Amino acid sequence: MSKTKYPCVFKNDKTGFYYYNVELGVDRITGKRIQKKSSKSKKGNPFRTAKEAYEEVTKIKLEYHKVKNYSDYDITYERFMEEHYLPMYEKSVEKGTWISKQPALKLLVQRFGKIRLRDITLTNCEKFRVYLLTHDQYSQNYASMIYGAFRKTLDYAVKIQYLEVNVSKQTDAISKGRVTVAYWTKEEFEKVLTSFYIDDLYEHMSFIAVWLYYMTGIRVSEGLALKWTDVDLENKKLRIHGTLERRGRAEYEVKNYTKTISSQRIISLDDTTVQLLTKWKQRQEKQHIAPFILSYSKTPLYRSTINRIIKRHADISGVHPIQAKGLRHSHASYLINEHNIDVLVISRRLGHSSPEITLKHYAHLWSRNDESVAQAIEDDITIKHSIESKVKFKGNQIIKKK
Repeated sequence: MSKTKYPCVFKNDKTGFYYYNVELGVDRITGKRIQKKSSKSKKGNPFRTAKEAYEEVTKIKLEYHKVKNYSDYDITYERFMEEHYLPMYEKSVEKGTWISKQPALKLLVQRFGKIRLRDITLTNCEKFRVYLLTHDQYSQNYASMIYGAFRKTLDYAVKIQYLEVNVSKQTDAISKGRVTVAYWTKEEFEKVLTSFYIDDLYEHMSFIAVWLYYMTGIRVSEGLALKWTDVDLENKKLRIHGTLERRGRAEYEVKNYTKTISSQRIISLDDTTVQLLTKWKQRQEKQHIAPFILSYSKTPLYRSTINRIIKRHADISGVHPIQAKGLRHSHASYLINEHNIDVLVISRRLGHSSPEITLKHYAHLWSRNDESVAQAIEDDITIKHSIESKVKFKGNQIIKKK
């Protein structure tokens, strides 16, 4: 048996003739695979070329789908997305994820919308993959996300039996690029702190936001969701159990679960943070601001507000700006490089599911600690040599005495 360039078509090396072996799907009643195999056409003639056998395969597939009431055999990618994939996807992901993926999903429809779902070829997929990789407007990470989303749409088409195979799986996936998250060192953070004028209500709130993120390492959405009921100032504990999800300008929801189960955690607070939070709480109460910690009104802040605060005060201080998530990275760097905290402790504090996740994202921050290792073991081992050899050799080893 030899493969041919036509799918489902093979050559019988003994006879020189061709035959097909096609899988048509799964029987909806028995759950068994439906296959057809033959070396002859319906008229009983043997296939003398691979093309003849493939033409028969095409006819069999078309007839099968018509018989099985596949009225949408000619469905386009656009209609498949609108009627099947998008409704399913919207219900299966968080609102924030659904909103953030809209540009990528629209790009897929623009690219493949008018093509029949069954006519999307390996060449179409590979051209799209190359397009994403070669256009400067897409970062490596974004290209990876878009192509991954495309492959998932075809996976779903296979799942609901609109396709037999996902041809995009025959192409290489686009790997994620290595992203280095910018962060502030202790010295840079101290410089930024000098730019806040806390007599002003908004700047006081901004200072508390930057301080809390830097000193706890909580995720941005976790911080935005924090209420005073989540803080035990007396016992110096901060409870992380929710995230904030925005749905519009005035609509938001605090979800009582976080990214992973391990993200639900209790963080210990240092004395300085407790004192700063206590003063901020008292000021909020005078202004009748409640219930969110990071707020100067009765509603929580936007994620974009945190980013603007960081950029504004970085510019004032002459320090390089970072993203809001960079404060989480800064906290990890602070614990590792300033205090040499154990990875297991950091992992739990950051809400990672395992120390391996922590090492995956922050291993490069431990590089400076290698110097302290060398210093710690300096002159720690006492060296004394024997005054004579005490080794007795056995076997075929030969020692020449001089």
